[in-house]
Amino acid sequence: MFYTDPSFVVGAAFVIVVAWLAKPIMRAVSGSLDGRADKIRAQIEEARKLREEAQALLAEYQRKQRDALSEAENIVAQAKEEASRMRLQAEQDLEQSIERRKTQALDRIAQSEAQAIASVRNTAVDVAVAAAEKLITDQMSGDRQAALVDQSIKGLADRLN
Repeated sequence: MFYTDPSFVVGAAFVIVVAWLAKPIMRAVSGSLDGRADKIRAQIEEARKLREEAQALLAEYQRKQRDALSEAENIVAQAKEEASRMRLQAEQDLEQSIERRKTQALDRIAQSEAQAIASVRNTAVDVAVAAAEKLITDQMSGDRQAALVDQSIKGLADRLN
C-alpha cells in the first residue's frame, strides 16, 4: 500500500518534523512580529504625542503672536492718541503764546502812543508857555509884569493851603 512506500514515509516524516518545528518557529516568528508591532505601535504613539505637543506649541505661539500683535496695535493706537493730544496741546500753547505776544505788542503800542501824546502835550505846553512868555514880554510893560508876579505870589499862598 501507499503507507509502505518509502517516499510516503519520508514525506510523512517530513510533514511531522515540519509540523513539530513549525509551532516553535511560528511562535518565534509571531513573537518577533508581535514585538515589531509593539515597537511600531510605541513609535506611532510617541509620534502622536510629539504631534500633539507640536500642535500645542504651535497654538501657544500663535496665541502669543496674536497677543503681541494686539499689544503692538494698542501701543500704536496709544501713540497716535498721545501724538494727537500733544499736537492739540502745542496748538493751544501756540495760540496762547501768539495771543500773549499780541497783547504785549498792543500794550507796547498803547504805551508808546501814550508817551508820544504826553511828549506832544509837553512840547505843546512848552511852546505855548514860550509863546505866552514872548507875548507877555513883548506887550507888557515892566510895571504890569511886576504886578502880575506879585498877584501870582499871593495866589500861590492860597493854593498851597
